[in-house]
Amino acid sequence: MILASGIVCAAQEPPQESKVPTAEPQRQKADGERHGLPLETYAVVPGTKFLVRLEEELSTKGTQENAKFKVKTLEPLEAGSGIYLPPGAEIRGHISRVEQAGVAGRAKIWLTFDEIHTKFGKLPIVAEVVSVPGDHNVRSGTAEEGLIEGRSSKQRDAAEAAAAGAAIGAVKGVKDKNKKEAAEGAALGALTAYLMESGRGHELNLPKGAKLELELERALYLVKE
Repeated sequence: MILASGIVCAAQEPPQESKVPTAEPQRQKADGERHGLPLETYAVVPGTKFLVRLEEELSTKGTQENAKFKVKTLEPLEAGSGIYLPPGAEIRGHISRVEQAGVAGRAKIWLTFDEIHTKFGKLPIVAEVVSVPGDHNVRSGTAEEGLIEGRSSKQRDAAEAAAAGAAIGAVKGVKDKNKKEAAEGAALGALTAYLMESGRGHELNLPKGAKLELELERALYLVKE
């Protein structure tokens, strides 16, 4: 008798594709040199936002136009190729215009940023303030570029506070249907509110150490001029 021997074939798995890790650009501190690469490799693009810290106090009271100021970067400035400028770079600027609160209107200050100082030299920078923590408004646009605006004027705030105080002061007299008491209550409420509000300062003050958020208006090239 001849027995047929069974042949068992092991199931073969399909060959696995070798996974090649995706190459990511290596982060490298900018040293100011081109290293034979295109200039665009070193561009921090317009629209990039970053935080800076004021190195001295800025105020609309006592500050003159063209006064110099300095800020330091708190975040790295990244070019798309992985090349970056570390935090701590100093940016120098000047006050291009100042308006004190005065009797009417708001305190306003315009900041212009001139150059950023790096370990390999200084570079021109065009940026504007887009955000300031605290009770300040920031306006941008052709006519308002670089403008930081303080709170509304004492006179207008006081008038609004007086109106609110008058309404509150008159409530009791109205409920009692006593016109005279309502009028006296309104006058007292308005006077109290006005005195409280008129004592508040409205000059714009940015203390040393305050943080500003800047946005690049033009590309910043991390290479020597």
